[in-house]
Amino acid sequence: MRRRRVLALIGGAVAALPLRVDAQPARPRRVAIVMLYAENDPQGQFRAAMFRQGLESAGWTPGRSITVDYIWGTFSPDWTSSVTAELRRLAPEVIVVNSSAGLRAIHAAFAATPIVFVAVSEPVAQGFAASLSRPGGTVTGLSNLEPSMGAKWIALLKEVAPEVKRAVFIYNLDNPGSKVTLLTAQAAARALSLDLLDRSFSQASDVEAAITSVGREPNGALIIPPDPRTVTFRKQILDLSGTYRLPVISAVRSFTDEGGLLTYGVHIPDLFRQAAGYVDRILRGAKVAEIPVEQPTRFEMIINLKTAKALGLTVSPTLLATADEVIE
Repeated sequence: MRRRRVLALIGGAVAALPLRVDAQPARPRRVAIVMLYAENDPQGQFRAAMFRQGLESAGWTPGRSITVDYIWGTFSPDWTSSVTAELRRLAPEVIVVNSSAGLRAIHAAFAATPIVFVAVSEPVAQGFAASLSRPGGTVTGLSNLEPSMGAKWIALLKEVAPEVKRAVFIYNLDNPGSKVTLLTAQAAARALSLDLLDRSFSQASDVEAAITSVGREPNGALIIPPDPRTVTFRKQILDLSGTYRLPVISAVRSFTDEGGLLTYGVHIPDLFRQAAGYVDRILRGAKVAEIPVEQPTRFEMIINLKTAKALGLTVSPTLLATADEVIE
């Protein structure tokens, strides 16, 4: 009887103890994000930070309630093989990937795994989704296509550098979004009597040939649409543009941060933050097939005033006032 009383007292005392607030969480959920950037690329790291920020805003703690595996590298067939092997080893519940080329390869290997894409254009035309409102499969995400951007790049080029007579549009032929923006750029160029050349590329020699084709004569310029491959080649593009004194209009701010003239495009890091919201919904039970693909809504314009002065260009106060950022 005494023993029972002692046990009862002990049980009551234990029940009265406060619960541990630092109790170990359940097994963390697992997500893999395929970053088409070298790991030491500041732009890639910034995008990864925005993704983490999005997860934290949704209530997840990386390293505790969720494990995020970052897979770095630039696209190539060999890299794709190693990525798919790594994803099989990691066995994530959700895969996040940016670029059409990466998505195509990963979706083929992981058709049953929920996939969130970031900055992929024309997902319906490419067969990744049945429609934007109801993707209908295991893939959804955020598009970066705004067709009118092609015309906007041409208009901005002529506003900042009115003496330009010829420009070359350098793009990845495998990116359907680049083809769409090329069409609107060509229409705008014709209206403004600008000779617009289009040059696709897959290797460094293609880039050099494209830039040389416009740089041999005065009053040339470069138009760079968004694509991980052009970002990978940006040092070569910017070095050659400097050699030929060519203004560079781009869709990705890293070009302007590193010496290009002007960026106008979708705010890609914000898409990575939004992608975390997609991951949150999927991990909490939402059906991928019913999560709509989102179109871009946030754009940015960056002007490198230092580059403009080096090229002998005058940027109007009106344009400077409308820029999101001016690099001086």
